[in-house]
Amino acid sequence: PHSALRTPIDSFIVSALEAKKLALSPPADRYTFIRRVTLDLWGIPPTFEQVREFKEDSSPDAHERLIDRQLASPLYGQRWARHWLDVARYADTKGYVFTQEPRYPYSYTYRDYVVDAFNADKPFDQFVLEQLAADQLGLEGNSEALAAMGFLTVGRRFLNNNHDIIDDRIDVVARGLMGLTVTCARCHDHKFDPVPTADYYSLYGVFASSMEPDDLPIIGRPKGAAAYEVFQKELAKREQAVSEFEQQSLTKLHDELRERVGDCLQQVARQSNNWLNLPSDIAEKIQPVFAGKNEPRQQVVKRWDEFLKRTAAMPHPVLGPWHSLAKASAADFPKEVEKLVEPWSNPDAAATKSVNGRVRQLISEKKPATLIDLAKLYGSLFDAVRGEWDSLKKATPDAKALPDEAAEQVRQILYGDGSPAMVSLDESRRLIGRDVRDKITKLKREVENLKVTSPGAPPRAMVMRDGGLQNPRVFIRGNSGRPGNEVPRQFLEVVAGPERKPFNKGSGRLELAQAIIDPKNPLTPRVLVNRVWQNHFGTGLVPTSSDFGTRGLPPSHPELLDWLASEVVEGGGRKMEGGSKEGTTSPSLPPSELPPPNWTLKRLHRSILTSAVYRQSSADNPAARPIDSENRLLWKMPRQRLDFEAMRDSLLAVTGQLDTSLGGRPFENQMDVKSNRRTIYGLVNRNDLPGVFRAFDFADT
Repeated sequence: PHSALRTPIDSFIVSALEAKKLALSPPADRYTFIRRVTLDLWGIPPTFEQVREFKEDSSPDAHERLIDRQLASPLYGQRWARHWLDVARYADTKGYVFTQEPRYPYSYTYRDYVVDAFNADKPFDQFVLEQLAADQLGLEGNSEALAAMGFLTVGRRFLNNNHDIIDDRIDVVARGLMGLTVTCARCHDHKFDPVPTADYYSLYGVFASSMEPDDLPIIGRPKGAAAYEVFQKELAKREQAVSEFEQQSLTKLHDELRERVGDCLQQVARQSNNWLNLPSDIAEKIQPVFAGKNEPRQQVVKRWDEFLKRTAAMPHPVLGPWHSLAKASAADFPKEVEKLVEPWSNPDAAATKSVNGRVRQLISEKKPATLIDLAKLYGSLFDAVRGEWDSLKKATPDAKALPDEAAEQVRQILYGDGSPAMVSLDESRRLIGRDVRDKITKLKREVENLKVTSPGAPPRAMVMRDGGLQNPRVFIRGNSGRPGNEVPRQFLEVVAGPERKPFNKGSGRLELAQAIIDPKNPLTPRVLVNRVWQNHFGTGLVPTSSDFGTRGLPPSHPELLDWLASEVVEGGGRKMEGGSKEGTTSPSLPPSELPPPNWTLKRLHRSILTSAVYRQSSADNPAARPIDSENRLLWKMPRQRLDFEAMRDSLLAVTGQLDTSLGGRPFENQMDVKSNRRTIYGLVNRNDLPGVFRAFDFADT
């Protein structure tokens, strides 16, 4: 065997080098090594004392013990969590959201969860399960793990376009965990990889069947009971202001809808329902209802049209005449009115008794000539009955019904269950005027702002829960207005095979997570080890770390990628699904010093950092450069530039000012320039990223 071989990793690298008549560079000196590994694992340089201690340590396992000490430090989690947060498109704001509160009050709880998970060496398979389905794992007594679901919920909000939000979640799961560009199949089958549009919408259904609760679970208490009490009082006050104003707006909307019934019926009559089937942008231009102080509301007229269609299925004392006359042509309308009222002259006739007395009286007296005239008559009747009800309620506040049976039948259309004029609070948000919406948004922003700024606000987890379950339909060309065939919620066929089973446990998020970490899935461990390799060597074994498809670049050392993936999953070099070569032996570290073997990153770090490949010098070799100019075969250790986080933290560290405390709310990068906290705790504002972040190519989230 080659004299430079220290771990199985070296076998793969040296074999590829020897095929090109190349060799590893000599080992780096101890000062270079401790600086390299400390910046790698901690993101700050070693202290003078740490360098001296390492250089004076003559024991044969000095390098291994140095690595173990650094992996055991909380500084490791702070550094390596940043790498994962980039994958998870972490930010503390929602992107452009118009007038809504732009900040996520509790995004920091996800960041803190990731730091803690890396420090605790949480197995990566459990890490994935918690990020996709912590709410379904029965984590009683470990509520902090619920914060893991920020992986799904800290993305952009796209002006609350739910289709784009779901697309973003599919992307972070597929590219972040498996290196698959599944979202390319949103509008058509993937042009390069075997991912059909149907598979995209199978995943779409998983997230469309999940929802974010308004009341997020508390996962800890703030520091100080007094601050918490002040927060609770102010929160209750602001939430009550929102609730009261929404209720006032809803009551006002109900009154307004009842006042405009005649207008709605005239609009239905005038357009003969045809405009309701036109595209919304055209329909809004041709219907003038509510064109006064409020904007035109096509959906209100449509509610009345749908109500009329529902009531046409059975005899209706109030609307029966409408249903009969609506079928008449314009030319025959007066004749049909005469036919309708003729039997009413006999008070004992069945036709007379089946029609509301107030309606009979109006139609008999006014003899409408058109359907629009009939709509006006109905409008006047509804106005009269509404006035009678208002007068009765003023005189008798606890009244339940009008004393006149005919009037009560009319009133039920305005106030009863199923009335188009009775909308829920959720429905009302689409019908209220812009001025009211803006006021509600302002009040809600005050609530959210309190959660962001109050020191007494308890940390909460940005979770998801299963909502209304649905098997989605494929959107033709990605257009939600053109739903196609229904597809089941299930995993990708390219990974799971044609015999895959649909998800049947709730939304399917837990089953999706289990499919992602299944040992039969060859992608997840390979993408994981490739990302770790990339952050140690500057470039992954697969240079396109988020694209393992046909558009991505091939691995420089495919057998090494297979072996590392097998080591992560199995911990002993056993063959994995999709592997190209049997694993060899485990790294030469004493078993007693190893953590539990499966899916642990610290073991992977040790395997890489103790290798001769990692320990070699970064000095140039003029003889090797013409053969492998990009150093893809790793004949020397690649030189790497510090990213912004490491540069800032290093400047603070060497001056003795770095605050390495763990967790907490973010500090303002631009406003609080005097903060000495580690950069990972700085506010990430999608809409206003500090210029220095952009200059140093901070991750675009």
